[in-house]
Amino acid sequence: MNYQTCTLCPRQCGVDRIHGETGFCGCPGNALVAKAMLHKWEEPALAGNGGSGAVFFGGCTLGCRYCQNMAISGGAVGKEMDSTQLRMLFEDLIAQGAENIDLVTPTHFLPTILPALSPKLPVPVVYNCGGYERVETLRELEGCIDIYLPDLKYADSHLAKELSGAEDYFKVAAAAIREMVRQVGPVRWKGERVEKGVIIRHLILPGCVDNSLRVLDWIGETFAPGQVLVSLMRQYTPMGNLHAPFDRRVTESEYESVLSWMYLNKLQGFTQEAEAADKGFIPDFT
Repeated sequence: MNYQTCTLCPRQCGVDRIHGETGFCGCPGNALVAKAMLHKWEEPALAGNGGSGAVFFGGCTLGCRYCQNMAISGGAVGKEMDSTQLRMLFEDLIAQGAENIDLVTPTHFLPTILPALSPKLPVPVVYNCGGYERVETLRELEGCIDIYLPDLKYADSHLAKELSGAEDYFKVAAAAIREMVRQVGPVRWKGERVEKGVIIRHLILPGCVDNSLRVLDWIGETFAPGQVLVSLMRQYTPMGNLHAPFDRRVTESEYESVLSWMYLNKLQGFTQEAEAADKGFIPDFT
C-alpha cells in the first residue's frame, strides 16, 4: 500500500503521487483534511450524545454528480497532514467527547491514515466510504477498523456509469461489503451504540425506485437478518445542473415504496425523515 504506484482504489491509476503525478482523485501523496468536527447527524447508534469525531478528507475516488460534499470531493482540498498530525487530531476529537473516529472518504489517503490508528484508539474507528473499494486494499485494514459504513449506491450499472463514472460499481461494491463483513463479523451493540459491524447506507435517488429495490434485494439475499444494518437515506438534495429526474427531491410515494421493500426483506436499521433533504444539514466546508 503506497502512493508511489497508486492502486489504492478500483480506478488503479498507477500514478506516482509522491512526485507530483495525480490520478482520478487529483490528490497528492499525503492526507488532506478538509474538516474535522463533532458530527451530530450521523446515525444515532454512531453519533450518540457526543457526536461522531468526523474527519472529512479532500478528494474522492467516485466523484458522484449529485455529491453533497462537492465543495471538498472534487480534488485536492484541505490541510495537508502527516500521520503524527492525524493522530493528534483524532486524540483531540476524543478529548472533546467524540463517540468514535469517523474517517470520511479515506481510501486515497490510507498510507498516511493507517499509521495514525496505532496504537488502538479508545473509541471505535468508523470507515465511512462510497462502497467503491478494492478488496485487496480492505485486507490491509483488518484489525484497524471496528465499524464499516459503506454506501451501496447502485445495482444498475447504467446509472452507476452516468452518475459516478463507475459502470462496475455494483460488482466491486458487493465484493467489498462481503469483505467488510468477513473482517468485523455481525453487528455488535454496546447499549444503544454499535461497537462493531457493518452499516450499509443506501441513498434513494429520484425516479430510481427499481435501483433501490434491487440493492435491498441483494442485501436481503446475501446476509442473515441482523447480520448487517441498513441505513435507508431520503436526504437526496439536488446539486448542480442535473437533468430530470435528478433535479428534484425524492417523493413520499418513492420513499414509501422503498421503505416497504426494506421491511419485506426483513432488513433492520435506520430511516430518515423528509426534513433530512435540506442543504442545512450539509457541513460548512468554508
